[in-house]
Amino acid sequence: MRVTQGCFSFLPDLSDEQIKKQINYAVSKGWAISVEWTDDPHPRNSYWELWGLPLFDIQDSAAVLYEINECRRVNPEGYIKVNAFDASIGTESCALSFMVQRPVEEPGFYLERNEVAGRHIQYTISSYAVQARPAGDRY
Repeated sequence: MRVTQGCFSFLPDLSDEQIKKQINYAVSKGWAISVEWTDDPHPRNSYWELWGLPLFDIQDSAAVLYEINECRRVNPEGYIKVNAFDASIGTESCALSFMVQRPVEEPGFYLERNEVAGRHIQYTISSYAVQARPAGDRY
């Protein structure tokens, strides 16, 4: 299974050169860039861990690649993504988001079925990553 979140998610993984080109595009637009990581890419988990501070007014893609590589070094089996935020209309809107790393083996998700009040059935998507390492063991 391959997690498909963000731009380019149905394409093969981007090379560092392709990542650099996307960062250069974001920099040319004046967008703020952030690097985030997680071990649980659940579709509703939109708040990943922020790696360092957002890179406002960055002019050099090498600085962003340095942060990406440091995040890769510390989180070799995690998911890492780059976000670019456009503040041109007075709010921070995510204009570009794409993964730059994923684990070799992605754990995937399972469907959990629960019977609730009456004859109702409730379904929840749960992550194998969280099941294997609960929150207290993950951080």
